[in-house]
Amino acid sequence: MPTESGSCSSARQAKQKRKSHSLSIRRTNSSEQERTGLPREMLEGQDSKLPSSVRSTLLELFGQIEREFENLYIENLELRREIDTLNERLAGEGQAIDGAELSKGQLKTKASHSTSQLSQKLKTTYKASTSKIVSSFKTTTSRAVCQLVKEYIGHRDGIWDVSVARTQPVVLGTASADHTALLWSIETGKCLVKYAGHVGSVNSIKFHPSEQLALTASGDQTAHIWRYVVQLPTPQPVADTSQQISGEDEIECSDKDEPDIDGDVSSDCPTVRMPLTSLKSHQGVVIAADWLVGGKQAVTASWDRTANLYDVETSELVHSLTGHDQELTHCCTHPTQRLVVTSSRDTTFRLWDFRDPSIHSVNVFQGHTDTVTSAVFTVGDNVVSGSDDRTVKVWDLKNMRSPIATIRTDSAINRINVCVGQKIIALPHDNRQVRLFDMSGVRLARLPRSSRQGHRRMVCCSAWSEDHPICNLFTCGFDRQAIGWNINIPALLQEK
Repeated sequence: MPTESGSCSSARQAKQKRKSHSLSIRRTNSSEQERTGLPREMLEGQDSKLPSSVRSTLLELFGQIEREFENLYIENLELRREIDTLNERLAGEGQAIDGAELSKGQLKTKASHSTSQLSQKLKTTYKASTSKIVSSFKTTTSRAVCQLVKEYIGHRDGIWDVSVARTQPVVLGTASADHTALLWSIETGKCLVKYAGHVGSVNSIKFHPSEQLALTASGDQTAHIWRYVVQLPTPQPVADTSQQISGEDEIECSDKDEPDIDGDVSSDCPTVRMPLTSLKSHQGVVIAADWLVGGKQAVTASWDRTANLYDVETSELVHSLTGHDQELTHCCTHPTQRLVVTSSRDTTFRLWDFRDPSIHSVNVFQGHTDTVTSAVFTVGDNVVSGSDDRTVKVWDLKNMRSPIATIRTDSAINRINVCVGQKIIALPHDNRQVRLFDMSGVRLARLPRSSRQGHRRMVCCSAWSEDHPICNLFTCGFDRQAIGWNINIPALLQEK
């Protein structure tokens, strides 16, 4: 039976030590507390204008940094010893191969390759550890200004889209792969209306700018316009969730950790089964739809590579917008002008101008290297686009050659949304994170996510509701729930 060599045993022990050191920067022990006690007492004795609670937090964070860099220093020494051990073993193996002497060039190349691999491993370990330090600062900050207020649970499959009504009463709408769209009371989380008119996945939902009408797009190759009537229930006191998360709870969750649903919550609410209008000109999945300003026309985007502009009153096709080389992924309309942007898997998005009734022009924006998952308008002449290439780009419509800002992330971007008044971009990610950035590309916060709250699977979409007193940001994902968040925007911008 083969036995394990001394060098392999030492390498395994070093690996186990590195793993134990990288588990968490929050781990402490009595000896560390004793070691950091003296500096803390000395600092506390010094004059400072900072509140004692703030000073205590800073001391704790700097202590964590010191411990983490100490761990990195130890890991560095272990990796260097491991490199030396491997080099000695390579030198020993280089004495004879098949009875022939190994040339110095071959030995040098082989040792250099192993050293390079371990050096890269050291860099990766250092990056991962230091990123934990940065994350610990940002998480503490985010938790103070981003609070989970309400969870909306009732769908039987993943939720593709979330939207907020623009008229009174203000309700939340969700579109799901379970073939339904649900309307919710934002304050109570109660399902108010269920739309069951589609026979395919409901991929998007948008509310009419002035009437109680909803526009839904579906995998059944149609878009439906349907009317809803809701009566909001009496709001209940909202529980304070600000203290529900501690630093130790910021852990990764399994995809299997989904909210428990005992029954179909939507079965108790009124159901609408027939649309007022059905838009039927596409030959493929309708992935998104939106109202043009004024609400008299609607635009749809489809996997058949076209976008269609319809007259809402007559259901007639006004324009078929062709030009994309692959399936469309999203469409969005300007809040005050007759402008439309469509995004596609062909790595581009297009701007369609309908301000002149006799002619419509199109401009193509190129800059992404993968599917453009969404493109949305902001105030003025800016468009923000997100992509599977893990970037978000801010564009000036007057200068389409290159973006004015680029945000680089660590995961693919899904349907983004911009808080128009404050110019804050919400980025939902494939990796279950939701991050907030400003228009210049500065990261503001990350929404808290732990084993007890936040999304447990891919976050598909986000939507801002700037005027709502309780929730001003909503997210939805493949964990079959939508979440309402309260973002303290003044505090967020002040920290920037």
